[in-house]
Amino acid sequence: MDENMKDKIGGLYFGVFGIVVFLVGILEIGLGVLNKTVHFGPLIFSGYFMLWRGAILFFAGIFYLLSVKKFSDVHQKAKAMVASIMIWIIAGTQIFSIILDSIIGDGSRWFNTWEGFLSSYAPPYIPSIILLPFTLVVAYYVLSNKDTDEKNEMIE
Repeated sequence: MDENMKDKIGGLYFGVFGIVVFLVGILEIGLGVLNKTVHFGPLIFSGYFMLWRGAILFFAGIFYLLSVKKFSDVHQKAKAMVASIMIWIIAGTQIFSIILDSIIGDGSRWFNTWEGFLSSYAPPYIPSIILLPFTLVVAYYVLSNKDTDEKNEMIE
C-alpha cells in the first residue's frame, strides 16, 4: 500500500475516532455536572473524577480532529499521539486502581479471596478503558513515519 493511501486511511480513522472520543467527553462532562451515574452495556459513567475525565476526553477528541487534515505531516501525527497519550494516562490510572482494589480483602481479611479477586476485573469499565485499544493504532503510524524518514534520508 502506498504512503498516500495509508495516510488517507489514517486520517479517516482518526477523524471518526476523534468524533467518538469528543462525544464521549461531552457526555462525561454533562453527566458529571448533573452528578448522574449511567450504565450502558460494559460502560459506566460515574465517579468523582468524571468531570476531569470528560474534559481530557473532550480535548483528546479535539486533538484527534485537528490531526486529520494533511495526516502525512509529522506534526499532525504528533497531535494524534498526544491525544492517545491523554487517553492512556486516564485508562492507565483506572487500570492501576482496579488492580489495587482487587488485592485488598473485605472487612476482617487483609487479602481478597480468589473469587473476589477475579470478580473485580469484570465490567463495567469507564469509557477510557474501552477506547484504549483503539488508540494503539497511532503507534503504527508513528513507526511507519520513522521508516519513511529513514528512506528519505537514504535518497538524499
